[in-house]
Amino acid sequence: MYKKFRYAFWIVGCLVLFGPVWGCLGTRDTKEDVKMPMRGVVLAEEEKVGQALVDTHMAQWKRKNPGRVMNWIAEEKERHKILPPFDNAYLLKGDQGEGHTYGQYTERDILLWAREVEMLVVEGSRIFHDADALGSTVGVSCDMCHPDGSNTHPETYPKFQAQMGRVALLRDMINWCIINPVRGERFEPDDARMRAMEAYIYAQRKGNELNYGKH
Repeated sequence: MYKKFRYAFWIVGCLVLFGPVWGCLGTRDTKEDVKMPMRGVVLAEEEKVGQALVDTHMAQWKRKNPGRVMNWIAEEKERHKILPPFDNAYLLKGDQGEGHTYGQYTERDILLWAREVEMLVVEGSRIFHDADALGSTVGVSCDMCHPDGSNTHPETYPKFQAQMGRVALLRDMINWCIINPVRGERFEPDDARMRAMEAYIYAQRKGNELNYGKH
């Protein structure tokens, strides 16, 4: 009888001593469950910040390692005709002393300018010739109607476009083509693909006189 009483007393004592601890543990689990959605939001924001940092470092790496970046550029240039950018080497010749607009630039700067603009143009060529990159749902790419960016006439924009019933910029016409023959979704004005496409189309008309409004 005494042993049974002592055993019961021991159980009650344990409940008194450790009950609050178990209660706290249980409450903590509940709180953790409540915090889970908020934790997901925080992780999503951290992922965005991390991706931005990665993109920044990648851009810096590309600038420091132009030789490695040039491989895909050379491959795209072999596949498609792409006109080279203007040679700005003339800026370094003649009267380029102190106070000159380009007085502080070097041959390396001129090379950097050319490579940066060429990368954007070549990326535009890649998208222009790739139905998937354009988001086409019918397997149509821009080059099917405009081989090597021909017959686009960017030098005539802005102009009135009968298809739209209003004055259009080049990017408006690009989106019209993406929505209609390509059967994709329009690009936002600051979309990297739109910037590259515009750069490529303008580059392919190098040397043509600007004449806005012409049909």
